Amino acid sequence: MNTAETYFHAERWGGLIFVAVAVTAIAVAAWTWRHSAFWRGAAGPLVLAALVQLGVGGSVWWRSPQDLARVQHIVANERVRLGIEEIPRMQVVMNEFARNRWIEFALAAAGILLVILAPQSSVWQGAGAGLAVQAAMIFLLDGSAERRAAGYLSWLQSL
Repeated sequence: MNTAETYFHAERWGGLIFVAVAVTAIAVAAWTWRHSAFWRGAAGPLVLAALVQLGVGGSVWWRSPQDLARVQHIVANERVRLGIEEIPRMQVVMNEFARNRWIEFALAAAGILLVILAPQSSVWQGAGAGLAVQAAMIFLLDGSAERRAAGYLSWLQSL
């Protein structure tokens, strides 16, 4: 298996993991929201972030096989397109990871502040907990995807 195959197969699995985390967050929100104000507060951020995770994860899972086929064709037949299309695309992806890392960190920090500053067991404290958990989860999953993308970009640049 070459690096493109390794990268896109891992991306596909990463997309599936995003979807699984989203489904889990929705299930937790649905199961717990009736229990207390805290859980009603947590449900909103859990579900909103899960919707983003479903979209991103589903999209990555769906398009990875086509992306792999496209890159394999370019590598085998039109290598000049690597520098025109795929390397610039991946550089944009890497820049987006850097930007998203700051957004995810800020959201996690805001969630933690809400947990600390909001009244005990309140809707706001629950919202902060839900936000912090989801932002941290996305931060971790994106970090893994970023490391895969950096290796793939390095491989592309070596061709």
